[in-house]
Amino acid sequence: MKSNTPWWKSGVVYQIYPRSFYDSNDDGIGDIKGITAKLEYLSWLGIDAIWLSPVNTSPMYDFGYDISDYYDVDDCYGTLDDFMELIDQAHKLGIKIIMDLVVNHTSHMHKWFIESRSSKDNRRRDWYIWHEGKDGKVPNNWKSAFGGSAWEFDPHTGEYYLHSFLKEQPDLNWRNPDMRKSIYKMMRFWLDMGVDGFRLDVVNWFVKDKKFRNNPFTIKPFDPEKHKYDRNRPEVHDYIRELRSVVDEYENRMTVGEVFTLPPGSPVLAASFLGNDNDELHLTFDFSIMYRLWSARRFYNCIKKWYKAIPEGGWPCNVLSNHDQPRSRSRFMGGADSENRARVAAVFLLTIKGTPFLYYGEEIGMKNARLSRGDIVDPLGRRYWPVYRGRDCSRTPMLWNSRSNAGFSTVRPWLPVDSSYKNINVRAQMNDRYSMLNLYRNVLHLRRKHKALSEGEIFPVMKGINGVLAYMRVQGDEKFFIALNFTSKTKRVSEDERGQWRVMFSTHRTKYEHFTSLDMTLAPYEAMIVMRIGDL
Repeated sequence: MKSNTPWWKSGVVYQIYPRSFYDSNDDGIGDIKGITAKLEYLSWLGIDAIWLSPVNTSPMYDFGYDISDYYDVDDCYGTLDDFMELIDQAHKLGIKIIMDLVVNHTSHMHKWFIESRSSKDNRRRDWYIWHEGKDGKVPNNWKSAFGGSAWEFDPHTGEYYLHSFLKEQPDLNWRNPDMRKSIYKMMRFWLDMGVDGFRLDVVNWFVKDKKFRNNPFTIKPFDPEKHKYDRNRPEVHDYIRELRSVVDEYENRMTVGEVFTLPPGSPVLAASFLGNDNDELHLTFDFSIMYRLWSARRFYNCIKKWYKAIPEGGWPCNVLSNHDQPRSRSRFMGGADSENRARVAAVFLLTIKGTPFLYYGEEIGMKNARLSRGDIVDPLGRRYWPVYRGRDCSRTPMLWNSRSNAGFSTVRPWLPVDSSYKNINVRAQMNDRYSMLNLYRNVLHLRRKHKALSEGEIFPVMKGINGVLAYMRVQGDEKFFIALNFTSKTKRVSEDERGQWRVMFSTHRTKYEHFTSLDMTLAPYEAMIVMRIGDL
């Protein structure tokens, strides 16, 4: 059904971690040509856009989130021509391309920072955040997200620079107008090339307190300060509106922001970056569900708070996994029931109101890999092992088939493939009509066909009490009822709405089964989508 709704509202976005998707040149690292080679698969699956984790030139201290050249592609991923070919081929299939915009910080090897640290009177000195220190010590108590002080002493000029992450990732000074103009110029470079949007990394961290005041202390063991002055500063919204105006120079483009907080999940803060009258970001992530235990009631409360926080005219987006967090199938646990839970979670993600973001491999039920200390390359994992094993366990190569290295590469990959690849892989699941992959494909295509599932309003029916979450999605004459059993027990669903109803999808029962009322029994971990087709 044709829709006039913007693609970023009605579509589905698929996140690719490029190092791990597909290796086209047999060096063990996924690359841009590898993504291009798999576009037909993604089109078959039914996604509408790809978000790429950074592919810009980088020394890879933080695997691409430390950019040294915003205008080029890193050699390990290919060339600028390869990227242009990816855009062209994706657009031919109706697939949009979203780049990761990492502009809270750069690499310490970026030419801007090399100039900035060269002298106190360099024209780019104020493009980064420098301070002379206090009584021979760091300027304040701000901590890096990766541990230790957020300040690094630079002996050449005798001052400290701020780094919210690694010391190789100095923070940009968003208060400097010339720096911002250079960021916007770079954005136009990629937009002119045909990029359809940007995902903004840690957007709520861009602006820091002018007075460099100390953060209040907390009693949390891994983050002993309340980030009052180094994050979430009110001035950031002025700069986001400015950035949005640049994107609005182009037709049909979008922005989505990572609003990361500790404790994770802050729907009100995330929603604030949508602005008023759609003048800031198009979408923002609220990560509340990523940090909730498996429970229908908890899931309901998360989306209830998220929808309530969204300003009028705003639009939610929803996500279960990404490159920084454990994969949802492992996070929701369940032992022998982990796949059943993953199926319920998939139907939930694809049928609640908002734009779904899928993480590569989620569609086949990939789990966190078990990696040894020697396998870990993530700087967080290497620093905090074994208390925290880092992010590599959710970044392992895509499982394409049951051959050596799961079909990702003909040589040893940069991270080991998960040991489950003999059974969990794309090739095997494409040929299994009851597989997780075909569940995703069927629901994605159903969603694309019916506007109520992609654009409609949502009305709760069962709010997670007794382990069942159920809701209506309604758009015009279309009406769907979705029922999700989060438990390992049979559950009764009874909603007083007579009519002719048809099962359009179920994890357990025959498609096109008919009901004359919404009075039914759900099997353990059953997820069902029912469409109203007429009156009695």
